[in-house]
Amino acid sequence: MNVTKEEIIERLKDVYDPELGINVVDLGLIYDVDIKDNQVFIKMTLTTPGCPLHDTLSNGVKTALSLHPAIQSVEVEVVWDPPWTPEKISPEAKKSLGY
Repeated sequence: MNVTKEEIIERLKDVYDPELGINVVDLGLIYDVDIKDNQVFIKMTLTTPGCPLHDTLSNGVKTALSLHPAIQSVEVEVVWDPPWTPEKISPEAKKSLGY
């Protein structure tokens, strides 16, 4: 059984920023998803470098993906380049935030 990028993205929509109530995908925090032999590598960012939810969100990503039976391991790299901006938020999330 192999895992697809689409399945990973769907699972990541279950990981919410507790302060904003928006998932990490719709917030535009997921920059890259790479799959090699059912090992998943995620590049993500946070809204600010000093974000107090750093561990909460990266661990949430790991947990959500590790529950998939085909995924053997998950590696999350938090990057700051390019910096996150509100333009990365999905139209649906912008609407719910009142943008």
